[in-house]
Amino acid sequence: MLYSEARPLRETPAASGGELVLDEAARRESSRLMRVNHAGEVAAQALYQGQALTARDSAVSGAMRQAASDEMDHLAWCEQRLRELNGRTSVLNPLWYAGSFAIGALAGAWGDRASLGFITETERQVESHLRGHMERLPAGDARSRAILEQMTHDEVKHGATAASLGGGELPFWLRSAMRVTSRVMTRSSYWL
Repeated sequence: MLYSEARPLRETPAASGGELVLDEAARRESSRLMRVNHAGEVAAQALYQGQALTARDSAVSGAMRQAASDEMDHLAWCEQRLRELNGRTSVLNPLWYAGSFAIGALAGAWGDRASLGFITETERQVESHLRGHMERLPAGDARSRAILEQMTHDEVKHGATAASLGGGELPFWLRSAMRVTSRVMTRSSYWL
């Protein structure tokens, strides 16, 4: 995943959308935004893998694995779109993967309720992030927009599934720490 091409199970949502020719500034902005989204999907893979490893209930572990499968599609779609935009992935991806795996395993070790609450909050924040990126995308980038719209739909579903399985509300300080960590990741991946 970090050093090999991701393989999606579903066709990219961008396949159905045509694309206007993007000028250099628009291409560069789309590429940077999609690099951030790719880095987020690397982190999502690690979080779900760490949480599935430490989950106690088989239904929770199964839900983690299903969500990770959707996230693998997202990862592959972002990689493909980056290639189309002549962009590159973040050089910080190994760091995001390692840190996110450790966080996921720790969340899982706290118990399924805490782990599911962590997913619910993560997906809530990711949904907000993706909606912000859709607003920032250049108007002519319908292909990236189609990918982000499907990703948003999937993330909402993951959060709802985690909540329905018993995810508890996280304390304010932890939700705030998650937002700060997300900002560091997104800002650094935008450039690196």
